[in-house]
Amino acid sequence: MAGLSLVLLAALVVTWLGKDDPQPPQPHLTSPTARQDLAAEALLDLQAAVRSRDAADLGPDASDAAGAAVANAAALRIADFTLRYVDEDAALSTKLPDGQWAAAVDASWRFAGFDARPAHAEVTFVFEVGAERASIVSVGDGDRRTPLWLAGRVQVRRGPASLVVAAEGQLVDAFAKRARAAVAQVHKVIPTWKQELVVEVPASDEQLDSVLNAEPGDYANIAAVTTTVDGTLSPSAPVHVFVNPEVYSGLKRDGAQVVMTHELVHVATGAATATTTPLWLLEGFADFVALRDSELPLSVTAGQILQKVRSGGAPRALPAGNEFDTRTTHLGASYEAAWLACRLLAQTGSEQDLVRLYRQVSNGGELDAALRQHFGFGEKELVARWRAELRRLAG
Repeated sequence: MAGLSLVLLAALVVTWLGKDDPQPPQPHLTSPTARQDLAAEALLDLQAAVRSRDAADLGPDASDAAGAAVANAAALRIADFTLRYVDEDAALSTKLPDGQWAAAVDASWRFAGFDARPAHAEVTFVFEVGAERASIVSVGDGDRRTPLWLAGRVQVRRGPASLVVAAEGQLVDAFAKRARAAVAQVHKVIPTWKQELVVEVPASDEQLDSVLNAEPGDYANIAAVTTTVDGTLSPSAPVHVFVNPEVYSGLKRDGAQVVMTHELVHVATGAATATTTPLWLLEGFADFVALRDSELPLSVTAGQILQKVRSGGAPRALPAGNEFDTRTTHLGASYEAAWLACRLLAQTGSEQDLVRLYRQVSNGGELDAALRQHFGFGEKELVARWRAELRRLAG
């Protein structure tokens, strides 16, 4: 076991160095094999209870954490749920009270009716041993993903094409309303693409980092992100929208709806696992759909990029790469610039020409060739027209 191996290694190093000083305090040792067996039994009980939707299968003295997971699973219709004890997390265990230990657990789960295939991730579980049983103290912490539905009690709102799961304290009905509106908006432009939407709303930006296993600050500047549930780029992985409540709560009604619709476009078009679509097209197209019926003035929808044009001239190239980094200081201007490029294409040709361009490029088509096919000019001409449009709008 990892903890015991570290202790033996430390002892060998002390002997080899010939030190006579007393050996320093050793790390807190956690569960021996018997405790791991008890933890595996507790996981099997939770697995059975989630599958049966019956907390009685948890056995006597079940913890609040396990009970919350069963209740959440029933509301979310969790399917394909499996848990497997992997190994002790010795570093985290040393920080826990006596009798408790942490372990990595391989988990899989699926939101039935919305996820076609299960997500897979290593999740941190904390256990506590009793006389003859182990109980699950908590789920989360450590350097692993923490599925929101396993981290504590959640609120659930289910519609025919949208599902919202929110931490307690969040305005789940408001999110559900915006999710339904987003489905209707996206359907107007891309009715043939899948529009089922799952929105997860953590309690805080810190919990968002935990749910996504992100570094603190990675998503501090954005209101929501569309990504795979397990962090992989596998096309078969479930894709959900994850909200940053700290930023999203500061948006006005129209802005909040634009964000929700934008993210649904990413879900519908498979953007979370797209690796070749230019970022300006990927993000600009999502904003084009989200802003299609908006009556917001350009001072709101393009104010940042137009100010940059007035102060420093039009950019020489369409936004790309690190210009869409979540930590960049001009992220808003990059999104606005991309939206205006897509709006220009739709005005030059048609909305459906833009949709066809996006579909072709997202399926691996070469951008310049697709532009010529649908609009009659290539990428160089697009940049020139876009720069001229930015100067015109900036006055």
